Order: sequence, then C-alpha cells, then structure tokens
Amino acid sequence: MQVPEQYKRKFTKDEINEMPLRQYEGPIKLIDREEDVPAAIEELSRCELLGFDTETRPVFRKGVSYPPSLIQLATEDCVFLLHLNHISLSDHIKEVLSSADIIKTGVAVINDVKELRDVSPFEGKGFVDLGDLARSLEMQTNGLRNLAANLLGFRISKGVQCSNWGRKELTPQQITYAATDAWVSREIYLKFQDLGVL
Repeated sequence: MQVPEQYKRKFTKDEINEMPLRQYEGPIKLIDREEDVPAAIEELSRCELLGFDTETRPVFRKGVSYPPSLIQLATEDCVFLLHLNHISLSDHIKEVLSSADIIKTGVAVINDVKELRDVSPFEGKGFVDLGDLARSLEMQTNGLRNLAANLLGFRISKGVQCSNWGRKELTPQQITYAATDAWVSREIYLKFQDLGVL
C-alpha cells in the first residue's frame, strides 16, 4: 500500500506555522475519582477505535523519572482523561489497554505502554503507532504535529507539552492540550483509512 506522493514530502516549521490552529472543542470527561472509572470504562469498551496518548511530568535532571500522570482516550464524540494522580491504573482500565478488539492509536505508543506497564503490569494489545505507519509508507512526517499538518491541514499547539503534569489540578490549557492530542491521533488514523492504507 502507498500514500499519494503529496503526503510524502517534508514540511518546514514555517509551513506548519502558517496553517490554521485547531484544538479539540468537544466534550471532555476528566476522570479523577475511582467511583467514576467503571462508567467511563463501560463507555470506552463499546468503541472499536480510540485515539490514545499519555502525559508525564517532564524531567529536567538525568536519572530522574516520573510515572505517567494522565491517559487520554478519544472516542468519536468525547475525550476521556484518566487522571492517574488521583486514580489507580486499575484492572478496569487495563482491560481496555489489553483488548485486541479495541484499536488504540497514537504516536510513540510503545514507549507510553512501557511506562504504564512499569506502574502496573498488563499485556498491551490493539495498539497502532501512527509514526511507525508513516515511516513504513515512506512519509517524511511522523510526529503528531507534522502528521496533523500533512494529513489534516492544520497545526496543533505544543505550548503546554512540557508543563507540570504532576500537579493535582490540571489547568484548562493542559486539559485542552491533552484532549487535542488524543482526538488528533484518532483523526489521523481515520485519514489513513480514507487513503486505503489500513
């Protein structure tokens, strides 16, 4: 399978910066209480495709690491933010992450899954890495921002990427940013489907 040549070229920073800025504008459910987890998982379990991402407190010193603070899962009409600073990586959540029947798609997902497995072991199934897919199709863009520009024709902000994800209460900017990454991941997967490469 091949993508049309127009999607294989490299984008410059200037080209991306000239594109319209988009962010996720739909419903967001922040799950930060254990009692809210089962209902969220029930809804997520009914989906065949989820946009996936995690956020982790940034590290500025060598040898220091932090566990993921957030799991983002985007459905067709809602983004769920599972706030691991407040809730555990429970068996309910791991059921979705271990389901081969639910496609979970994002960029660099192998690393995200490894970091989550370090918190609590599970067998990650159903993950599709958009960056790996782009590379296999000989595309010059494989990061999330570049893929969004290339395939969807807009840019997404990376402004709060290195903010403190370890804080107890997330800012509105962090919530929107996190939801946008998961939503865009799902949209990119659907674009690849439209192009006939999945």
